[in-house]
Amino acid sequence: MRSAYPDAGASSKSAQKRARLSVVRYDATCMRLSLIFAFLAIASLWPLEARAHLGLNTPVSRYGPDVLKTGPCGTTGGERTANVTYYEPGATIEVRWDEYVDHPGHYRIAFDEDGVDEFVDPAAMTEFYSNDSVLLDDIADDGRDYMVTVTLPDVECDNCTLQVIQVMYDKPPYTTPGNDIYYQCADLVLREGGAPPDAGIGVDAGTNPGDASGCSTAGGQFTGLGLMPLFLIPLARRLARGRRLNV
Repeated sequence: MRSAYPDAGASSKSAQKRARLSVVRYDATCMRLSLIFAFLAIASLWPLEARAHLGLNTPVSRYGPDVLKTGPCGTTGGERTANVTYYEPGATIEVRWDEYVDHPGHYRIAFDEDGVDEFVDPAAMTEFYSNDSVLLDDIADDGRDYMVTVTLPDVECDNCTLQVIQVMYDKPPYTTPGNDIYYQCADLVLREGGAPPDAGIGVDAGTNPGDASGCSTAGGQFTGLGLMPLFLIPLARRLARGRRLNV
């Protein structure tokens, strides 16, 4: 007997085909969402310093590694912050910094016992030890992680500053002020005993008073919010699966 509904079989097959296509589409959407959230998760874990060219780690940087393009300390009219490091007068200290964007050039370390007035940019790329504030100059640009030792002046001061600059050779002609130097500063206090007067027992000289463990606070950090994309990945998969099953 001929069916009273000749198109019923064709309609059923068409519906099944559409359902299969919907499943494929939702699976593809799920995969795309997973890849996007995975990328966001990786990006959220990347250290903040990676955005910078020069990041002073020890002593702790005044403003952090992203403020570095205007002398003498990275920004116009900059002032001291709470990121103060204490040393004894005449101490020999380690200065550590990272270079995250490579530029040919050299580094210079200088010290001012009262503010930043003594910091003068070199008049030429190859001018070294140009004034009395310079402690160490012509530090070769030969890597990413740097550590040098310098001896601080044998003076007591409550408003002293350490400056690290990067003089770059790849932006001719060299001009100052210009864009040929990057600047980082650290706020220091030099006093007998090294530690701040209210630090108590157990805080070593040469540390940030807010960090009794002696660890630098300038390193790249991420908070729990940076992990949020990791939790969104299974959520996206669950939503996509749920929509697929409802087809």
